[in-house]
Amino acid sequence: MQVANNQQKDTTNWSSNVRNHPHANRGMKMKPPKIEDVKGTLLRLWEYMSRDRRLFFFVILFVVISSALSLVGPYLLGVAVDELVQQSPMEELIRLFILLLVVFVLQSLTSWLQGVWMVSIAQRTIYFMRNDLFSHLQKLPLAFFQTRQYGELMSRVTNDIENVSRTLNSTVIQVLTSVLTIVGTLAAMLWLSPLLTLLTIIIVPLMFMGMKWITNRTGKFFKEQQRHLGQMNGFIEESLSGHTIVKMYSQEAYVMNQFQKQNVALRDASYWAQTYSGFIPKLMNSLNNLSFTIIVGVGAIFAIRFEGLVSIGIIVTFTAYSRQFTRPLNDLANQFNVILSAVAGAERVFQILDERVEEIESDYQAMNEIVGKVEFRDVSFAYEGEQVLKGISFKANPGETIALVGPTGAGKTTIISLISRFYDPVQGQILIDDTDIQTFSKSNLRDQVGVVLQDAHLFETTIWENIRYGRLDATDKEVVEAAKNANAHHFINNLPDGYDTVLYSNGAGISHGQRQLLSIARVLLANPSILILDEATSGIDSITELAINEALSRVMKGRTSFVIAHRLNTVRNADQIFVLQNGRIIERGNHESLMNQAGFYAELVETQTERITNNA
Repeated sequence: MQVANNQQKDTTNWSSNVRNHPHANRGMKMKPPKIEDVKGTLLRLWEYMSRDRRLFFFVILFVVISSALSLVGPYLLGVAVDELVQQSPMEELIRLFILLLVVFVLQSLTSWLQGVWMVSIAQRTIYFMRNDLFSHLQKLPLAFFQTRQYGELMSRVTNDIENVSRTLNSTVIQVLTSVLTIVGTLAAMLWLSPLLTLLTIIIVPLMFMGMKWITNRTGKFFKEQQRHLGQMNGFIEESLSGHTIVKMYSQEAYVMNQFQKQNVALRDASYWAQTYSGFIPKLMNSLNNLSFTIIVGVGAIFAIRFEGLVSIGIIVTFTAYSRQFTRPLNDLANQFNVILSAVAGAERVFQILDERVEEIESDYQAMNEIVGKVEFRDVSFAYEGEQVLKGISFKANPGETIALVGPTGAGKTTIISLISRFYDPVQGQILIDDTDIQTFSKSNLRDQVGVVLQDAHLFETTIWENIRYGRLDATDKEVVEAAKNANAHHFINNLPDGYDTVLYSNGAGISHGQRQLLSIARVLLANPSILILDEATSGIDSITELAINEALSRVMKGRTSFVIAHRLNTVRNADQIFVLQNGRIIERGNHESLMNQAGFYAELVETQTERITNNA
C-alpha cells in the first residue's frame, strides 16, 4: 500500500474537533509543563542504562578509586611541607614526591577511563531510547499526528534526547564523584583536625540556603525554556514546509512577526534560566574564598599561638581539602539544573512512549487476498461527541467504482479514512468480503488498500526507491513496468539520471502532475484489491490530466475503487455515486439516475457546468 501524509479535505467539522482534542496544541497558550514524576523518570532512564550494568559497575569502582586518590594527594603534600619545615633527609622528600607523582598519574588514568566508559554507556542508552521513540512513533495512530506539530515531535526526537545524552555523558560521573569527594574529604578533615573542619563546614548552611533560593527559581525557567524551544521548532518546521503558501499570500512579514514572538519568548526563558543558574558558581566562589581565608587565618594563629595543635602541613592540606569539599557542592548545585533540564527532556520522551499504539498485530487474524466487496452498516463517527458521520450504509460490489461527492466537510474523506482504519467507527460495522475489518490487523488491511492522494508525497531518494516503496521486494523490471502502466516511464527517461534521479524536498524539480504519476506507479506496484482516489487529478493541467486518467483507468480495472472528486465531470462513469451532506448520504445512484432526480447532485452539476461555461 502507498502510505503518505494524508491531508484531510473534510476540514469544516474535522478541524473544529481536532482543535477540541485533548492533545491539540497548535497556536494555543499552554501552562508550562511540570516534571510530574522525577523518581519514575529516573528509574526509567536506569532501565536503559542497566543494559550496561557491568560496565557501569567498573565506572563506579574507578570513581571510588579516583576520589580516594584525590584525598591522598593533598595529604601527601601536607606531609611533604612538614618534612621540609623539619628539614628531613632528602631521600624522604624524594620518596614523597615520587609517591605524589604516582598518585596524580593514577588519578588521571582512572578519571580518563571512567569518562570513556561512561560515554560508551551514555551513547548506547541514547541509541536505544532513540530507537524506541522512533519505532513507537511508527505505531501511533493517525489521529495522534493530526493533533501535534511535526516540529514539536522532532524536537523530542532530537533536542530532548540530545539533552539527556549530554547529561549522561558527564553529569552522572560528576554527581558520583562529588558525593564521594564530599564524604571522603569530610572524614579526612575530621581525622586531621576537628577544629579546622568545623571552620570549613561553617559556610555549608549558607551554601544550601543560597542554592535552595536559586534552584527553586531555575527549575521552572529550564522547563519553560524546553517548552518554548519545542514550540519554536514546530513553528519553523511548519513555516518552511508551507513556504509556498507564505510567499503566495505575501505573508513573509506576518510569519517573521510570529517567529519574532516565539524567539523573544525563548530568549526570555533562556535568559532567566541561565541568569539564575549563573548565580550558583558566583555564590560558591565567594563562599570558597571566605572559607579559604578563615582556614588560613585561624590556622595560622593556632599554629603560632598553640604549638602542636596544628602544623603548617595540616593547614596546607586543609586549604586543598576545603576547596575539594566546597567545589563538589558547587558542582552538585550546577548539575542540579542540568539534571532538571535532562529529566524534563526525558519525561517528554517518555510521554510519547506512553502514548497508546494502534494495536497488537498478533491479536488479529491475518487477511488473505480479498475480492473487494465493501459494506458500511449504519456507521457513525464522531470527534469529542460531535458527529461527523451519521448512520452511513451502503454496499460496494467487487470491481465497482464508487464516487463520493458533496460539499467540503460533508464526510467524504472520513469515509475513506475509516476504510483504511485510520480511525474506527463509534457505531456500526464496516465489512470487507462480509468480514468486519476490525477483526483484521491494520497492516494486513492496508496491504490490500491503495491510496492516491491529491498531494503525492515523495521521499528524498531515487525514483527507483520512490516507486518501490509500494512493494520493497519488487525487481527493477517490475518497477519499470509499473512506471510504464502509470504513463511515467517517458518523463522519467527524459530526466538527466533517469530512474537514478534523486528527488529532493518532496519531489522538487518535477511537476505536480509528474509526482502524481509516480504515486500511481507506486500503487500499481503494490497491486491492492481496493483503491482510494482522493482528488487525484486536482490542480493538474488538461494534458497531464489525460495521462493521469489513462493511468488511473488501468489501476482501477478489476478493483473496487472509491473516488473523491469535486469536479463532477470526473465521476460520470462511476457505478454508484453517493452524495453526502452534513455526514449523511442524501442521494445515491449513477450519474443518469441522479440527474433525473433533479435533486442536490443535479444542482451541483448544473452549477459547475455554468461556472465552466462562464469562465470559458
